[in-house]
Amino acid sequence: MKEIEQLIEISRFYGADSRFVIAGGGNTSYKNSEKIWVKASGSSLATITEDGFAVLDRSLLNPMSEKQYSQNAAEREEQVKNDLAAATITKGKRPSVETSMHNIINYAFVVHLHPTLVNGLMCAQNAESELRNFFGEKVLYVEYTDPGYVLFKKVDEKIKEYRRKFSEEPQVIWLQNHGIFVGANTIEEIKKIYYEIFVTLQKSSIKLHNEGIDFPLSGGLRGAEILPAIRMMVSKESLKTLKVRENELIKYYYDSVEKQKDIAKPFTPDAIVYCKSNYLFFNGETPEQIIADAKKTIPDFANKFGYLPKVLLIKGIGLVAVGDNAKQCDIILDVFEDAMKVAFLSQSFGGAHPMTQTQIDFIDNWEVENYRRSVSATVSKGRAENKTIVVTGAAQGFGEGIAECLLREGANIVVADLNEEVGQNTVDKFNLLTKSNRAIFVKTNVADIPSLENLVHETVCNFGGIDCFISNAGVLRAGGLDDMTPENFDFVTKINYNAYFYCTKVVSKVMKLQTEHASGDYFADIIQINSKSGLRGSKANFAYAGGKFGGIGLTQSFALELAPYRIKVNSVCPGNYYEGPLWSDPDNGLFVQYLNAGKVPGAKTIDDVKAFYLAQVPMRKGCTPADVTKGVLYLMEQCGETGQALPITGGQVMLN
Repeated sequence: MKEIEQLIEISRFYGADSRFVIAGGGNTSYKNSEKIWVKASGSSLATITEDGFAVLDRSLLNPMSEKQYSQNAAEREEQVKNDLAAATITKGKRPSVETSMHNIINYAFVVHLHPTLVNGLMCAQNAESELRNFFGEKVLYVEYTDPGYVLFKKVDEKIKEYRRKFSEEPQVIWLQNHGIFVGANTIEEIKKIYYEIFVTLQKSSIKLHNEGIDFPLSGGLRGAEILPAIRMMVSKESLKTLKVRENELIKYYYDSVEKQKDIAKPFTPDAIVYCKSNYLFFNGETPEQIIADAKKTIPDFANKFGYLPKVLLIKGIGLVAVGDNAKQCDIILDVFEDAMKVAFLSQSFGGAHPMTQTQIDFIDNWEVENYRRSVSATVSKGRAENKTIVVTGAAQGFGEGIAECLLREGANIVVADLNEEVGQNTVDKFNLLTKSNRAIFVKTNVADIPSLENLVHETVCNFGGIDCFISNAGVLRAGGLDDMTPENFDFVTKINYNAYFYCTKVVSKVMKLQTEHASGDYFADIIQINSKSGLRGSKANFAYAGGKFGGIGLTQSFALELAPYRIKVNSVCPGNYYEGPLWSDPDNGLFVQYLNAGKVPGAKTIDDVKAFYLAQVPMRKGCTPADVTKGVLYLMEQCGETGQALPITGGQVMLN
């Protein structure tokens, strides 16, 4: 059907642009004399298909405008919901709560959006008078009314009044503290109307601050000094994710206690759905001041409002989302930053006009919005759910395999690697597999402490802390005493031994801050991916084996030092991963190196080398990333082991 294709086209046109809708909001519809297609709850305009629309019978919808419903708000909304369900032809799809409003607007296509520029006016003190100045006396303005049936009746009355007064159909309906409806018989006309509205408002609004992200924009406080502590304060019942956003607009508000008053209450129902209606602002000058303030105010906030804060504004750090998962953090940041933009733009029209407490209370308790919250609160389910795990050397090979397995278990993954192009491609692939979790890439040199400090900083700004650090990056240069150069020996030792120390030195600071403010059952983990060569010497491979033997010594020593801080330190000692590039790279893999080094007596081909090594494994199999991940998960889940070297070798190496 051509009209449905056009409906999908215009839905995606506006839905994919955050200037018009955020968090999958807004709704669109098409109707003929018999049916209406309207966006179903839980669908996103940006990616909607025909399956994302509920189809309703208009003969059952039309009587709703005259029907008498209960005077009790909760009963009335339940009755309306049931009538909408009865009119729905596509069972199993819940139509937008604004379906009835779409139905009474006498145009084939209706597009309802929440553009930031529009709401800068509609959430301002002088909204109505300024609206008439810009667009004349024939505007249809609706003062704020609780969403649902009451708003539908109000709009219905306003449309009828408009028809009587002007003898025509209104095409634009402006809703105070809510957004705008535009109707037309073609999608081209809708685009034209919206374009003209935006041009008019852009001429009259003050320019928004630059929106580019920069950590840290002002060179102020470091997130790693504060956020891990706050994350654990809000994670007493379940592990939360925190994410920071900073730009000039956010700085404009965190620099001024007075300006913060303009963003202290929500402007629109959507803001309440995703960010709730109360927020915490921290204006301390030092990490110690902010942490002490948070330690007091977060429990007080929870006791007063019955929920934990979702939005924090921290001077010198930025806007911080507190989410049940990484996906939710992205939504919270988008929605609250939009509220900041609205507050800023409203200065052009008499100043900010937030919702009243009565209006807020209705939304907070409205079944429709609770349903939307439940739809948006999807989570990954797995053994590492919502944990943040850094894996060094994870752009490819063994590290990539471990990272992917942990990602599938619900973890947020940080791929730390020097290979920027391959690492970013790996993360792009990972994010096609995620549910509510996320993966990021941070270019990292594990042998350089400033690079590791940047890794920790980026991880904390994206996820709020580090629950497990997997020191996996390693190199190998095979060769006997006659062949090994001092340069190669130093290189292997620096990456396989020294870098493990550097990583632990840097990451343990964040972990100590976390465990200091965590509940007693929380432990952080540092896990070194060692090798069977760390348990048993390796002929013509002493540089690698020596570093790995030393790594187990570091593991045991770090474990003793960090145990009082509830930080476990362990090693996993895998057998050979024959399928990975370390072994199978045709130019420089270990099969090639060992063949050339004469490490396997009598071997003339790579297949001879492979057969030699498989013959040493009782289980007759190589070690895979999935095998190692099971060991990693075991070490993370238990709290009775630290300082251990866990072999996963198929029986090739057995502990005494």
